[in-house]
Amino acid sequence: MSETSVTRGEAVAAINREREAWDTLLAEVGEDRMLEPGPMGDWTFKDLVAHLTDWRERTLRRLEAAAQGQPEPPAPWPADLEDDDEDKAVDAINAWFQEQSANKLLGEVLDESRASYARLADVVQQLPDAALTDGGYFAWTGGQPLGEAITSGVIFGHLYDEHETEIRRWLAGRPAETPASATRTAR
Repeated sequence: MSETSVTRGEAVAAINREREAWDTLLAEVGEDRMLEPGPMGDWTFKDLVAHLTDWRERTLRRLEAAAQGQPEPPAPWPADLEDDDEDKAVDAINAWFQEQSANKLLGEVLDESRASYARLADVVQQLPDAALTDGGYFAWTGGQPLGEAITSGVIFGHLYDEHETEIRRWLAGRPAETPASATRTAR
């Protein structure tokens, strides 16, 4: 347990703040621009929303299983996409995610994204206390308690660390700096 444990209420409040920030960003982009190639090279903003939601879904499936006392579910992607070279594996998984979402309508992608925040808040309410306070509870949090990972923004960090700069450049009408590497993701 960490010295200053995050309460369930603090974790849910952080999720709600992240959802509000995400909704603000979606409004800034506007649905009329979401089908254009944009901040991620050839990917549209819709592709980026689906990409972020697909990785969040991986986290949600893990948390929902834990809340139900079940073992961690397998990854949703085919096992042959796993590779000892993490960058190669992540690129293959990202391509697989994009392929899975390619035919989804924009409204469906946005609905799934918004629903993922509500699901995250709901599952945090269902998890045992130790899941929020014990850094060893989930191996995939790297020893950080889930509550801290949520309130510090680590669990949402991929958007900010890997995509926000390019999104802001795109919104400002400036070209992206690194579109080839922009589709990589940290799990």
